[in-house]
Amino acid sequence: MDPLDAGAGGILRQPKAVWATAGASVVAFMGIGLVDPILPSIASGLNATAGQVSLLFTSYFLITAVAMLVTGFVSSRIGGRRTLLLGLAFVVVFAGLAGTSGSVGELVGFRAGWGLGNALFVSTALAVIVGAAAGGSAAAIVLYESALGLGMACGPLLGALLGDASWRYPFFGTAFLMAVGFLCIAVFLREQPRPARKTSLLDPIRALGHGGLASTAVSAFFYNYTFFTVLAFTPFVLDMSPYRSGAVFFAWGVLLAVFSVIVAPRLQKRFGSLTVLGGSLVLLAADVLVLGYGDHTTAVVCTILSGASIGVNNTVYTELALGVSDAPRPVASAGYNFVRWFAAAAAPFFAPRIEEWTGSPRIPFVVAAVTAVAGALVVVVRRKALSDEAEELETRHTTEDSVTVFAN
Repeated sequence: MDPLDAGAGGILRQPKAVWATAGASVVAFMGIGLVDPILPSIASGLNATAGQVSLLFTSYFLITAVAMLVTGFVSSRIGGRRTLLLGLAFVVVFAGLAGTSGSVGELVGFRAGWGLGNALFVSTALAVIVGAAAGGSAAAIVLYESALGLGMACGPLLGALLGDASWRYPFFGTAFLMAVGFLCIAVFLREQPRPARKTSLLDPIRALGHGGLASTAVSAFFYNYTFFTVLAFTPFVLDMSPYRSGAVFFAWGVLLAVFSVIVAPRLQKRFGSLTVLGGSLVLLAADVLVLGYGDHTTAVVCTILSGASIGVNNTVYTELALGVSDAPRPVASAGYNFVRWFAAAAAPFFAPRIEEWTGSPRIPFVVAAVTAVAGALVVVVRRKALSDEAEELETRHTTEDSVTVFAN
């Protein structure tokens, strides 16, 4: 059954708890792209360089990556609802503090705290949605990717609208919206049964010993380097006003949402997940290469078009990470996210420095194209193992969908 079907078990017929969690997830994902349109404004307002401002992404995702080892440990002990509320509380506090920053160092530090809260919330939200959604994992993943796409689209738009008056306002706006999300979770989401076995800090690392999951994580690592080169470095290359930059990344986010929720499932059904993933990664590599070497108009168009490939990739990687390993889904996802988010931290750090070292803004995009191709090569080399293991484990994971799971 099509997960977009509005009938029984479809994506549109979900409990209030699922909608409350998905709505708060939209705001959480908005926080990722929120700073995109205002990066130049932040650099100007705090007398910082592009490399210094890029640390807003690096600190955020570095803490997020490490926190992936902790979130399962926490949620399996205090429960998913409390973990969600704890994460939201962290985001409200640190997003608000970010708006008061007097230096780029303070802002980077507050973004790190924000990253911890976002990790606790976003990783647990996926498990809550999978466990509580009507229609099993297919509808749950589509709903989660819908929240991701909508959040990634609206984040730059909110950043542009509020950031045109002051770069501080988007941070205050996010704190307010996450406070609303906190109230919705507190009211509509009941605590659900905790897993019979508590997750240890080392379980996600042990899960990476599985060849299929390790291959998925390594491929996603290369892909995420490309993804976050586009997200964190392109605003400096485009050098546009907050409104114009916000419009570009809003259009990018719309494509991301449409291709992740509507196009990707149909492509997978027709061509198979691994074929779609490999082809999409190659197309993304070509896109970022043209982005780096084209004129300004070409760069704008390619930035927007990259959202299509990124949307497809996000959906396929999520399904692979949840289905390819023999470990419980929460544990497997924790190990997968632990690896891939390091690339999200690395790309914003290295891209501006590669430009400084080489004296060319094109070379960071060449590196990003190479990493996208590397991700595709991992899929090709490990294709048989990935497809065979996923098929063998499909029945086991379908059974898991009938119970509530918590963690990453």
